[in-house]
Amino acid sequence: MIALAVLAVSTSAILVRYSSAPSLVVALYRVLFTTVLLIPFAVRRHRGAFRRLSGPDWVAASAAGVALALHFASWFESLAWTSVAASVTIVQAQVLFVAAGAAVFLSERVTRGTVLGVVFALCGIAVMSLGDAVTGVAVTGRAPLYGNALALAAAVCMAGYLLAGRSLRQRVPLLPYVVLVYSVCVVVLLALVTATGTPLVDYPPHEWLLFLAMAVGPGVFGHTVLNWALAHVDSSVVSVSLLAEPIGSTALAFVLLGEVPTELTVAGGVVVLVGIALTSGT
Repeated sequence: MIALAVLAVSTSAILVRYSSAPSLVVALYRVLFTTVLLIPFAVRRHRGAFRRLSGPDWVAASAAGVALALHFASWFESLAWTSVAASVTIVQAQVLFVAAGAAVFLSERVTRGTVLGVVFALCGIAVMSLGDAVTGVAVTGRAPLYGNALALAAAVCMAGYLLAGRSLRQRVPLLPYVVLVYSVCVVVLLALVTATGTPLVDYPPHEWLLFLAMAVGPGVFGHTVLNWALAHVDSSVVSVSLLAEPIGSTALAFVLLGEVPTELTVAGGVVVLVGIALTSGT
């Protein structure tokens, strides 16, 4: 199931690239369709879980939903400006910000491995983002520095999502939790789409199929299955398995999009993944 989930999340960047819709719209419908698919199961199996939510629980869920919306908005937009390889690798740096946030806000201990991992990952991100400026070797993407910055912002937002929902997830079953957070995420993304004047429905049929594919693949079979797996295997196994996502996405981008990562992107990506592995203790 973990292997299936990693394969599913690896398709996310490819599906976003196939779509020509604005990134905010893509993010909105991916989360909306995922939520609609999960609501019947959440209501049928865990109806009472929603009634037991307290005021602080709603605040935590709202904070997590806002952070998740900003994550999707930033990351999907980054894919328009930088390579798939760089974007999917840098966004995995959320592990670094989770470790930093846990140390600052939750008083968790910072180990030597965590510090070393952060240093490794930041060096790798610098190589991937500044390779053309430092060495004169061009990197892939229309504006790779801007795209990589958006991916880094998406990593920060993902860390906020995980930290905000950590305590709530320990008390609320998986399906009610994700439905609640996804619903808040949909509201925020809808507000952003409306505020920017982006069309909501004027898209050809193949775009709607892509939106649905993102919901079923990366949404249901990807992230939701990975969350389910946490109840059956050690979290370290799930954590290290996610390091395969950039590899899978890069391979799919090469085969399906003809996008060949540069040597600097590959080298920097390896350093980032090593840093993430060190930080997560895997």
